[in-house]
Amino acid sequence: MADRVVITTEDLEQAVRLNAHLEGAGFATELATSLDEVRAAVRTREPDCLIVTGGLHEPTGARVVAVARDRAISTLGLVEATEPDAKGLARELGLTAFLSKPADPAEVAATVRRLIERRKLQQRTGIIGESPAIQELLVKIEQMAPVSSTVLVEGESGTGKELVARAIHDLSPRRGKAFITVNCAALPETLLESELFGHEKGAFTGAAERRLGRFELADGGTIFLDEVGEMAAATQVKLLRVLEDRSFFRVGGTQPIRVDVRVVAATNQSLKEAVSLGRFRDDLFYRLNVLYIYLPPLRERKSDIPLLVRRFIAEFAAAHERAFHGVTPEALQLLVDADWPGNVRQLRNLVESMVVLAPEGEIRASDIPRDIREHGGGRGLPMRLVGATRQVAGQELEFIFRSLVELKLQVEELRRRLEERAPRVEVIEVGGGPTPALGGGVVESSVPATSAGHVVYRPGMSMAEVERAAIEAALQETRGNRRKAAEILGIGERTLYRKLKEYALA
Repeated sequence: MADRVVITTEDLEQAVRLNAHLEGAGFATELATSLDEVRAAVRTREPDCLIVTGGLHEPTGARVVAVARDRAISTLGLVEATEPDAKGLARELGLTAFLSKPADPAEVAATVRRLIERRKLQQRTGIIGESPAIQELLVKIEQMAPVSSTVLVEGESGTGKELVARAIHDLSPRRGKAFITVNCAALPETLLESELFGHEKGAFTGAAERRLGRFELADGGTIFLDEVGEMAAATQVKLLRVLEDRSFFRVGGTQPIRVDVRVVAATNQSLKEAVSLGRFRDDLFYRLNVLYIYLPPLRERKSDIPLLVRRFIAEFAAAHERAFHGVTPEALQLLVDADWPGNVRQLRNLVESMVVLAPEGEIRASDIPRDIREHGGGRGLPMRLVGATRQVAGQELEFIFRSLVELKLQVEELRRRLEERAPRVEVIEVGGGPTPALGGGVVESSVPATSAGHVVYRPGMSMAEVERAAIEAALQETRGNRRKAAEILGIGERTLYRKLKEYALA
């Protein structure tokens, strides 16, 4: 079935010319003269691309683009060559691409074909977004999929690393074979080795029979090693051997086993940094880092958030059989402004909860949780701590350490605020021993008789004047007893005698 393109007729001459050229290029085309006709065309059979020939500054033009945007339909806008900020207009409306008028029909056809191919790729992979970062990612996946080279995917938790690995597998010649996932952080060292390479009967206590490892099960296909940075040093050596000659030994085995497996590894930390700290083998890093993909966090591609929100709303409304109208502009802006430390996973889970719980069948600003509205979703959430993700007693150390670090930061922040609000101290008592000045002031050199045992601060005094005043106060407190004065000051008697001579107090 030919790819379907709907062309609006705001610029009738341009629309007719494009319609004829695109038909000749093999597209199924349809002209739409109004917003209602665009909506009807979308309901009949969702087009692969919408071309808006004009009226982008008018309310109707914006609504036409919104109809396509809400369905994640690629939209090509034709803007006047004199438009001062065509890129800003395209971004504001949510156009997938734009060309200046008068547009060359051949260039329009090539752009439409590229947009349709990219949309189909997004549908196949489930990777949603129109930002430059996501478009670059999709191009890389297309380039990497046909070969068998090892791929390293780096990105924060929740950015979709497994989705990328599956996309590479599904677009590769290995798509008919197994795709095997191993979470290297979820298993202790002893179990991880057996999980990856299998074991022979009797290899260890409890090994009642031979068991095939994940590498054997993935033979001919792809193995995805998630959180590879958490792999123990001994297992790193064995993984290096697999990458070098595609062979390994089962635990307790004596015969090498050869496999044809493509490895895609992922990590939420910088492996280059882990190498520099001595926590990850440099030779293994180079073996894994043949092809490299960086997944940006959601805060670095905020332009994709509206598209993601609308896609998730449609998905969960259908899954929960709810009539849902969408999201208000105010609520959408709050979601765009949020920090999303949990990235796409956090956004997806939040949208699902709001689709289920929103009372009006529409996400409003009041439906968004308070921490998202007030703090962008980041207040009190754990920080990422490199290198601590192994499970202990059913909980991940990463969560524990992150929580402790966050708690410490919050306590230090509270202490700092209390100190800032505390009144400055003007007097320091010497009678109980030397005490550091707290208010940033210094000590008065002449101590009044009525303030025995105390030293008064006065701005602008030198450390020598402070020391002299402290000695005078100590002597006054002890009625001239130098031994007791030295004890109060925390210095030796000889030091006190030397200071008395230095300051002409002897």
